[in-house]
Amino acid sequence: MSALLDGVYDGEMTIGELLTHGDFGLGTFDALDGELLVVDGEAHQLHADGAAQRADPATRTPFAVITTFVPHITRAVTAPTTAAEFATLLSTLVPSQNYLYAVRVSGRFELVRTRTVVRQTRPYRPLVEVTKGEPVRELRDVTGVLAGFRTPLYERGIGVPGGHVHFVDDARRRGGHVLDAVIERATLEVCVGSDLHLALPMTPEFAHAHLDPIDLERQIAETERHT
Repeated sequence: MSALLDGVYDGEMTIGELLTHGDFGLGTFDALDGELLVVDGEAHQLHADGAAQRADPATRTPFAVITTFVPHITRAVTAPTTAAEFATLLSTLVPSQNYLYAVRVSGRFELVRTRTVVRQTRPYRPLVEVTKGEPVRELRDVTGVLAGFRTPLYERGIGVPGGHVHFVDDARRRGGHVLDAVIERATLEVCVGSDLHLALPMTPEFAHAHLDPIDLERQIAETERHT
């Protein structure tokens, strides 16, 4: 994540190779060409116009988080639930704040508010600049999947601390990076992660990137929750 903030938008790993490491995840594509969402072993590319399509296995990713999703906790959400209420519910269900959790919410949503990064051209600008002014889109009365990770604070710079969530509808035609949501009714599943494998790109851009800025937390907050 720190490398993305510093404008390192080209990676070495293909989507095909990424899928050998798991069946559930998210990230982005080279040159920030949309958001990546992996659900049920299928990779989807979520475009800036809100459209979604199957991702080409030959495309590459500079940043992705993926796991083999095995639900350890399952709960039904039966009443309208805001994002803040959902975060509180999740906190009561997980056994500790010190693990990485993959979270999947499948069902019907009153609202999903999204935005999606736009493909960049060289010379790449820092991510904080790229995400300013991105269009925000709203999906209402939609069925689909919210998928993401709850990352502990000590992993800041590797992943996104707190919640990082993408959405795709059941038809796999619309989606994006989630800014806000209201769940109508859904099934919540949580997979506990205790084994972290980190692969770093062997590129000149990554080798010379500034990965520990003093305002790292602020930059992440601006880029991930920018409205």
